[in-house]
Formats: sequence, structure tokens, C-alpha cells
Amino acid sequence: MIASATGAWAQASSAGTFPATPADTARSVPIPRATPPQGDFPGGAASPTTAIPRNLPVVPFVDLSVRQPQSGREVAFSLQLLLLLTVLSLAPSLIILVTSFLRVSIVLDFVKRALALQQVPPSQVLMGIALFLTVFIMWPTFDEVYTQAVKPLADGQIGIEEAYRAAEKPFRLFMYSQMRSDPENIRLFMSMRGLPKPNSLADVPTYVLVPSFILSELTIAFKIGILLYIPFIIIDMVVASVLMSMGMIMLPPVMISTPFKLILFVLVDGWNLMARQLIESFMRTSS
Repeated sequence: MIASATGAWAQASSAGTFPATPADTARSVPIPRATPPQGDFPGGAASPTTAIPRNLPVVPFVDLSVRQPQSGREVAFSLQLLLLLTVLSLAPSLIILVTSFLRVSIVLDFVKRALALQQVPPSQVLMGIALFLTVFIMWPTFDEVYTQAVKPLADGQIGIEEAYRAAEKPFRLFMYSQMRSDPENIRLFMSMRGLPKPNSLADVPTYVLVPSFILSELTIAFKIGILLYIPFIIIDMVVASVLMSMGMIMLPPVMISTPFKLILFVLVDGWNLMARQLIESFMRTSS
């Protein structure tokens, strides 16, 4: 049998044909390619090269190349964009200086110092309270700015310069209303610039109105702070006198006076009273 098989193999070798082995048979069977189903790709695509969904939003291309301007209009647009970015970078400072935030934040800090509290409430909490009180006080002004400047600009009804003028007017009215009873700071800056005495708000430039408003707010805030300090100073003096009369010199008066300050502040509902007086101080001058 072995001899016959060997002879058959030799005969096939001489003829150039070999019998198919099981391994050769397995290799000759075509292997089916794994193709994704039609539902896996949008639009019925079955090729892996088109596996990106067609309904994804197109990312816009931003060109940051530097080139020569084609017209003067492009130069003007670039300058307007630069001015807008500058204003946005200065927006936090503008919000602090031309709104009620300056007075409110200083008064809240005076309250914290008058109560002899170092960490309570935290500074972030006080700034948050000042921010939301500012939003409440300035809401009519913000609403007027949105109605007269932001919305028309977004709708394409006015340009950037007109929007700036429209947004400037409500803030000028607010700042001027806070200094109407005491315009001494306006006179000071007008005289320093050699400008004539103003008869109305239209005669006061913005670069004069803003520093005048800042000084006025600082003065008012410090006056309120002095009034807040008076009752707490009296408590400190009484406690110190009692401790001295009892011979307790080594005991710090602050340890005894601080609880009494807190008790007084809570009994008179200090936070509510202070917030109400601050808000009414702006409303009285605005009316």
C-alpha cells in the first residue's frame, strides 16, 4: 500500500499535479469579508470609509492669517473688532466702577470689620451678595440698555457707534442722579480740565462724569461705614471699661465684645436693615 501511494505521488510529481490536501482545501475556500450592515451608516453607506455621520454640524473654519487689507472698510472693521475686545476685557472694571457695586461692596466690608469678624462671612460670599444687590439696583438701567442698544444691534437696526451711544446714556443718567444733590466732584474735575460750569448732564463729558461718580461713591460709602462703626465702638468701649474696673487686664476685650456685637446685629435684623437702607439710598437719589 505504501509502495502504491509512493508511486502515485511520484507519477503526480512527474506530471506536475498534486492531490489536494485538507490544508490546501481550507486555504482555497474564500473567507467572507465582514461588512457592516446597511443601517449602521447614514444614507445606506456600507463602506467603512464613509462611517462619519452626515448629519453632524459642520465646524466653521477660522482663518487667522495676516494679509494686506483689500479696502478701507476691512481696516475699519478690524479696528472696531479690536475696540470691542478691549471693552470686553475692561468690562469687569467698568461694572465695578460705574454701578452701585462700589458702594455696596465697601459697606459690606465695613460691616465685617466693625463686627471684628475675620473669616465669617468669607470675602467671596460678601462679593456675591454685593453682586446680586447690584443687579437688583441696576436692573432698570440694564433693561434700558438691552432695549435701546443690545437688541437693536443684534437685529441689525443700528451700528456699533449708535449702540455705544444708546448704551452710554442710561449709565450717564444713573451716575448723574447719584451726584445731583452734591455735584462738587463734577465741578472739581470740570475746573481741572478748564471746562465751563455745566448747566445740565449734556454739558458733562463722560471722562469727567466717571471719576466724579467714583469719588462720590467712595465718600458716601465711607460715611455709611462711620455710622455703622459707632454702635460697635460703643460696645468695645463699655466692655473694655468693665474689664479694666474688674482688674481683668490680660483678657482681650475683643473676646467679650464680639458676642455682644453679634447679639445686637441679630436682634436688630442687621442684614435686612442694611440691605434695605442701601437699596433705598440709590432709589431716593434716582427719583
